[in-house]
Amino acid sequence: MGNLVGAGDILQVSIWEAPPASLFGATMVDSRAGIATVGATVLPEQMVSSEGAISIPFAGMVPAAGFTLRQIETDIVRRLTGKANQPQVLVRMTSDASSTVIIVGEVSASKRMPLTPKRERLLDALAAAGGVTQPVGKMAIQVTRAGDARTLPLDTIIRDPRQNIVLQAGDIITAMNKPLSFTVLGAAGKNEEINIEAQGISLAQALARSGGLNGDRADAKGLFVFRFEDASVFEEMNDDESDQRARLARKVPVIYRFDMKDPGMFFVAQQFPVRHKDVLYVSTASSIGFQRFLNIVNSLSAVAAGGANVISVSN
Repeated sequence: MGNLVGAGDILQVSIWEAPPASLFGATMVDSRAGIATVGATVLPEQMVSSEGAISIPFAGMVPAAGFTLRQIETDIVRRLTGKANQPQVLVRMTSDASSTVIIVGEVSASKRMPLTPKRERLLDALAAAGGVTQPVGKMAIQVTRAGDARTLPLDTIIRDPRQNIVLQAGDIITAMNKPLSFTVLGAAGKNEEINIEAQGISLAQALARSGGLNGDRADAKGLFVFRFEDASVFEEMNDDESDQRARLARKVPVIYRFDMKDPGMFFVAQQFPVRHKDVLYVSTASSIGFQRFLNIVNSLSAVAAGGANVISVSN
């Protein structure tokens, strides 16, 4: 089935009758062949009204919005049958204003792109807008559909064909050079906020960018990642359905603990993703400093989320 017509689209309707034409066109006779023919009557282009209809002589107001071109043709033929002589109808869309998507943000040229029966995908829209203006690794793409916005790194969309979704009418595609970062605190080589690529980095890469562990001060058993996880991660912790619904409505503070004295943990660190707004904390050789830090975190999170969940990561 083709794309549906919508309000604001511009349609052109052509009508044929078998000779002798009674309503549309004039009958013509080929003198050499002796055959009577009739030309098409092409009605002026008209825009589908806000009520979703077009006006056809002798057929009245014909519903168009929400129907395919073939369905509109069939309806017009039905309405003209008995009035016109064996009518045939062709409906053509000359301007598709409703079946479009909008591409904005960090692209060469923001534009409104019409959708066709080819079923354009996300990368088709970016190409139509001239591509992104920043390096692929720094770009995130947000698709807003029916009020719901989802964001993915552009690099992920390129590498995974499943993320190159088919677009729908009304989609808004926003290309964003969105600064992402994590924060390093404690006995690391440096304490600061560090920018990361849109596709994220591993914990091993994050440690390298933060200068690694401070050999004089750091406790290698005490590397912690603080993060707000989707509550669905912990929905199996409690079988009470009402409690599960409450958890799903919010974020849960989580602390991941890594023992870097275990050589196998370095393999884990290569696979563990560091995300936007994560906090990496390297405890000192004395546990007193970290205990104070954990007390502060729990006091801040307890009011909103009932305390933080501490998870010891193993290899």
